[in-house]
Amino acid sequence: MSSFLNYFNKPLLKIPLIFGAATGVMAFLFFLGLYLIGVMPLGNKRTLDIGIYLIMMISACWYYRKKVGHGYMHFWEGLTIGYVVNSVGAFVSGWLVYLFIAWIDPGLFVRYLAEMKQLLMQGKPELVKRIGEVEFQAMLKSVSQTKPGELITDELSKKTVLAVLPILIISLLFRRQAPETAHP
Repeated sequence: MSSFLNYFNKPLLKIPLIFGAATGVMAFLFFLGLYLIGVMPLGNKRTLDIGIYLIMMISACWYYRKKVGHGYMHFWEGLTIGYVVNSVGAFVSGWLVYLFIAWIDPGLFVRYLAEMKQLLMQGKPELVKRIGEVEFQAMLKSVSQTKPGELITDELSKKTVLAVLPILIISLLFRRQAPETAHP
């Protein structure tokens, strides 16, 4: 057990795990803010929290480069930090939202599904023209069968897709090799 815990005690994992957990909590606070002002906190409006993720990835790379790398950081270290912060943040946020829906306001998920169905029905003519009636009905049925636990994996997949390019850019901007390890 000690060797398992020591594995996570390395700065390259420990720092982004801490930043990722903080990111997840902040993203959940964003969710709560939307909920409290009466905006549906599930769905597309919630993806605006990607800004929180980006700020925390930048902060984690900056902190790692300054405190651990003493001004230097490799590209792969930046990628690792970015993906760990993003993944842990999305996982923590997804679980907190799931627990909120399970314990505090189960009706929120029901309203979310109703809004999703309503949006599908509003766009039905266009969707049927593009994908056909059979696929549209399958899509409508899949919305009805959505379970609250799917919010966790949905959060992970959305944040991964949204963060791929920013993580690459952040890693490129923060990379700086020590002169003795730099290659011409």
